[in-house]
Amino acid sequence: MESDQTELKRAVAERAAALVQQGMAVGLGTGSTAALLVEALIRRVRNENLHFVAVPTSERTAQQASAGGILLTDLGAHPQLDLAIDGADQIARGSLALIKGYGGALLREKIVAAAAARFVVIADDSKLADGLDKKVPVEVVRFGWQATDRRIRALGAETEMRKTSDGKPYLTDGGNFILDADFGPMPDPAATDTALRAITGVVETGLFIDMADEALLASASGVVTLTRG
Repeated sequence: MESDQTELKRAVAERAAALVQQGMAVGLGTGSTAALLVEALIRRVRNENLHFVAVPTSERTAQQASAGGILLTDLGAHPQLDLAIDGADQIARGSLALIKGYGGALLREKIVAAAAARFVVIADDSKLADGLDKKVPVEVVRFGWQATDRRIRALGAETEMRKTSDGKPYLTDGGNFILDADFGPMPDPAATDTALRAITGVVETGLFIDMADEALLASASGVVTLTRG
């Protein structure tokens, strides 16, 4: 039997899957909720003869989608996407500023989201907060990462190298490290993002500012839509 949280994620994934229309080019996110979205889209491909092309944000998503019969493409063939759908680790009420990247795919996720005419975030309502205060994943190049880490700490963060279950540094699909940076509550996430990206050696951050157009949130009472405003 599914947990209550998984049921909520499945409900919002089903709602988001219904947004995909014939002939669209769609960005597919990474993470547990995004995996349920891909499952729902695979069923639509099989049961409704839905035809669309997808740009996956990770190798995991690519494998799942391809195995289920979803036609994959890339941003070379489709530099402008009709829609991108992805999960989030924290969503700020009102602004829809996001923290993403706990699944390790933040760089590709941000590239895909930026290429989409419409970016929809899907999550259960536990991810909604009045402001952003969770750890921010920061993707950094491996060369000289210690110097990069020092400069991130100078911004006021406590940092931790992300590691695999066997204690080795986690590597992104791009071959980079991730430093999880804890700034505590961020009164100005946009300023934090700008300061991080100005550091030589930082590839990208998990702060998605002014990118999400709407959020679909699942709660015990159903799925609600929030828009940026």
